[in-house]
Amino acid sequence: MSSDPWGRVDETGTVYVRTADGEQVVGSWQAGTPEEALAYFERKYEGLVVEIGLLEKRVKTTDLSAKDAQAAIDHIREQVDAHHAVGDLAALKERLDKLVETVDARREERKQQRAKQSDEARHAKEELVAEAEQLAQSDQWRAAGERLRALVDTWKGLPRLDRKSDDELWHRFSHARSAFSKRRKAHFASLDAQREEARRTKERLVAEAESLSGSTDWGPTAARYRELMTEWKAAGRAQREHEDDLWNRFRGAQDVFFAARSSVFAERDAEQSENLKLKEELAEEAEKILPVTDLKAARAAFRSVNERWEAIGHVPRDARPKVEGRMHAVERAIQEAEEAEWRRTNPEARARAAGLTGQLQAAVDKLRSQIEQARAQGNNARADKLERELEGRQALLDQALKGLQEFGG
Repeated sequence: MSSDPWGRVDETGTVYVRTADGEQVVGSWQAGTPEEALAYFERKYEGLVVEIGLLEKRVKTTDLSAKDAQAAIDHIREQVDAHHAVGDLAALKERLDKLVETVDARREERKQQRAKQSDEARHAKEELVAEAEQLAQSDQWRAAGERLRALVDTWKGLPRLDRKSDDELWHRFSHARSAFSKRRKAHFASLDAQREEARRTKERLVAEAESLSGSTDWGPTAARYRELMTEWKAAGRAQREHEDDLWNRFRGAQDVFFAARSSVFAERDAEQSENLKLKEELAEEAEKILPVTDLKAARAAFRSVNERWEAIGHVPRDARPKVEGRMHAVERAIQEAEEAEWRRTNPEARARAAGLTGQLQAAVDKLRSQIEQARAQGNNARADKLERELEGRQALLDQALKGLQEFGG
């Protein structure tokens, strides 16, 4: 018979292990000495110690799941409970119990961590949904579209929630993206329609512009080109592949017309500048007619100058008032000389002037006689009144005498 502090072998080869509940049969050994039997079952105990130690290390240093850890603990516990080893089985049970506590704590910790991650994921997804729903109303098509695509990538990187919550949030998120895509599609469809309408309008404008490019009706055609440009700007942009070509044709037609007009205007400006020089020379010649001393000769000289003046074409518009004003001044001077001559030689006018002068002279003489009489009678007030009346009549008389002199005295 052989024994140690934790077990013994009886004379029949039966191996026992000592526990708090008394001895428990470990097994039977017939192949060798009792010492060898104890040594064999002690090695099995050491194997369990090693196995528990490795499991403790795995639980503490790896991400072994609680489920797998508990399964490993249960497997070792079955061996311990089966009493197939000699040693301090109670100590092994105690280590296994502590290991269970560690696994349970780890399980609770991971549960809380998963709950925290789930809350964070829920919050993150709710924020993504809120932003997506806001972007669904945006008209910044490129920026909003790129941002929505980025939100999808962010969503994919977040952990899933419970099926119901995850499905509800995804439905809102997907609906926002669909709403934005629908609005964007409608916008660009409308834009395409507008651009097509702009293309048709601009083709019509180009056709008219090209038809006008050969016109020599400078003023109305230039005005029409300005109207066409206003219509062009109001038409909006056509499709990119058409816009530049249409503009080049439209602008090219205008350039042809305005280049031709500029050429003609340049020739006309040169001709009008030469006309101005000629008219300035004639105005200078006309001015030498003044002052009028011989009315007949003056009229003949002015007629000669005016005939040559009329034969000359237009002058620049800004120079016209000045040069024409010089001719008009000479013409007015001759007209005034003609009127003076007519008054001087008109018998009827002369007779009327002489008659008026005689009447005024008689009135003046009468007033002087009345003044003398009033003074002689000492009626100075009446004399003063008559003198004031005399002043007025004398002024009229002086004016009439002056007019009479114009008729030769």
